[in-house]
Amino acid sequence: MSIAERFMNRYSNPWKGGKAGRQAAILTLMLALALPASAKVETDKVYDPVSPTVEQARANILIARQLQFTHFRDMSINDSLSGDVFDAYLEYLDGQRIYLTKKDIENFSAVRMGLGSALKTGQLQPGFDIYNLVQQRIIQRLEFALSLIDKGVGNLNFEAEESILLDRSEADWEADTDALDALWVKRLKNAVLAQRLNGTDDEAIEEALRRRYEGQLKRVYQARSEDAFQAYMNAFAGMWDPHTSYFSPRTSENFNINMSLSLEGIGAVLQSDNEYTKVVRLVPGGPAAKQGQLEPADRIVSVKQEDEEKAVNVIGWRLDEVVDLIRGPRESTVTLEVIPADAPDETVTETIAIKRDNVKLEEQSASKEVIKFDRNNETFQIGVIHIPTFYADFKAMQEGDPNYKSTTRDVRKLIDELKAEGVDGVVMDLRNNGGGALHEANDLVGLFIEKGPTVQIRNSNNDVQVLNDEDPSVAYDGPLVVLVNRMSASASEIFAGAIQDYGRGLVVGSQTFGKGTVQAVRPLNHGQLKITQSKFYRVSGGSTQHKGVIPDIEIPSRVDKTRIGEDALDHALPWDQIEAVPHTRYFDFSGVIDELRTRHDNRFKDHPEFQLLKKEIEFLKQQREQTTVSLNLEDRKEYQSQIESTRLSIANARREIHGGEPFDTLDELDEWQDQQAADLDSTDEELDFIVHEGGNIMADMLELDQRMASIMNLKQITAQAQAR
Repeated sequence: MSIAERFMNRYSNPWKGGKAGRQAAILTLMLALALPASAKVETDKVYDPVSPTVEQARANILIARQLQFTHFRDMSINDSLSGDVFDAYLEYLDGQRIYLTKKDIENFSAVRMGLGSALKTGQLQPGFDIYNLVQQRIIQRLEFALSLIDKGVGNLNFEAEESILLDRSEADWEADTDALDALWVKRLKNAVLAQRLNGTDDEAIEEALRRRYEGQLKRVYQARSEDAFQAYMNAFAGMWDPHTSYFSPRTSENFNINMSLSLEGIGAVLQSDNEYTKVVRLVPGGPAAKQGQLEPADRIVSVKQEDEEKAVNVIGWRLDEVVDLIRGPRESTVTLEVIPADAPDETVTETIAIKRDNVKLEEQSASKEVIKFDRNNETFQIGVIHIPTFYADFKAMQEGDPNYKSTTRDVRKLIDELKAEGVDGVVMDLRNNGGGALHEANDLVGLFIEKGPTVQIRNSNNDVQVLNDEDPSVAYDGPLVVLVNRMSASASEIFAGAIQDYGRGLVVGSQTFGKGTVQAVRPLNHGQLKITQSKFYRVSGGSTQHKGVIPDIEIPSRVDKTRIGEDALDHALPWDQIEAVPHTRYFDFSGVIDELRTRHDNRFKDHPEFQLLKKEIEFLKQQREQTTVSLNLEDRKEYQSQIESTRLSIANARREIHGGEPFDTLDELDEWQDQQAADLDSTDEELDFIVHEGGNIMADMLELDQRMASIMNLKQITAQAQAR
């Protein structure tokens, strides 16, 4: 069938759709001129281009209306937005710029500014044609890579002084197919080198890479209309903010409002990241969090079931299919091959075995401990309360169970127990707490203040709702420190921000995530739309969005803020502020904060754990700044040796601090870590030094408070004596 015939079949009368229909028809014809009738490469298989359905077109129109009229961000669909949607769509389809050529991009130039009008009226074909072209280019690239493997990886030259760019997201598009061929030769060399240096022989390398590329090919040939539609709609919806997204009917079945796309089995929240599936966060109390090796920003390469010999490569897979593969019966083990978040390049992977289980509410519960500090012949007892998430047993609550579990109820009990033990101060540990039930954050603030506002919520109409603590009782009125880090988000930020605004306690740690928006899920005729409808503001008026909560005393973190956090996300809503609401200021720390910071700095100056943390942060920073990697075997060996040596030295330094024997090799370290991770009942006897520092800061506050009290008492006695 000719291009013209295919075009006429697609649009029997495109002009009756008005201006938008004519634009879409012209764009489609222009794209058709760049598309072969089918993608037939060195195989008997033929790629069958996907086409939009009537239901998808209707859903597209509904999505466009919802975005324009109900999203918090007031934004129109215009030519400027068209260009941004086009760029985001290409970023999703070919984010590393390894499939399309500069000529392909030039052929898209006429399409770039017309997508907006088409998206307003459900004209989806231009987006589908872009998708189909990219899929065909992917097939061509994968077939080329397989042809190189067929010739034998031993024929590749690893003696030349070559290097490869690790992140191509900002690179120029390659000029033509020949340039792409040269790039893919380098990509293959990089993959082979990484496995050779791990001790894998060439035959096993060829088998593994062939399996990877053939698996990706299989996924491309199985492309569905819904794949193109979901990718296109998410590029479109993502223009408003990164938390607004479209869920296909199948994805909607897996969606849980409290825990988007969390996996039944390992307890991890995942999202698509170009051709990879990326870990967003771990569910507190879940198997992955307890196992301890999987980390946010890790990317999943393959998944292996315990009863299978070979892993299934999932690069290029749909998110819902990766979810299905990782799910499984309780007590069974799934093994994930991941690219660690701090890996120097995509060829560095590690294998993590996780035993599937249900996430139990009691394992997410708040817990406590007491630590003691000796200062000037006086001992201070500091209570520490760890809160992994803001939870509530809604089912038990609705059934009228008087003993239902919730964050606030559990913390109140822990506070009573700590008070009975005679603690002098309390440290609330909200590190890695990604949020949860909003009303629990509101109620938790109420345990530490008398009646008053806790958070403001503004919608797209600028209407502001103020949540209040209506209970005048206070569970704890003593000194308070709140620990946070980059993974503290949403409800955690509301609590920390309120405590800071009320002057009720000090916030210690690193800048929080900055998730200050509220989403709602709206049903469509086809799937669902998760849309941002409101924004959180502190009682002082500043938003928690984008900026998060800035600690009063900062402690550096290993987390790369340029990759994790709201301000690292494209199109994130900005920080702003509204009017403050009247609230009590319990204490003004301005008179003591400088002294507290000085004491903290002096303690950390020679603290072995902190010095080690700084070394790790610098090591990770150097790796992130490495933009290229050598393809010369000897140079690569030296580079890997340096990385392994640094890893081993850091691990042994930590072992020495805790009185352990040093590891002789990296293999020995990895084996020990696997054993520790496999023993889910094991506990770390050493107190987390960040928690310990939170206690030290509390002890400083108590000492300074006593000093100030003594000064005030002395002044009072002097004044009385003078009065006589």
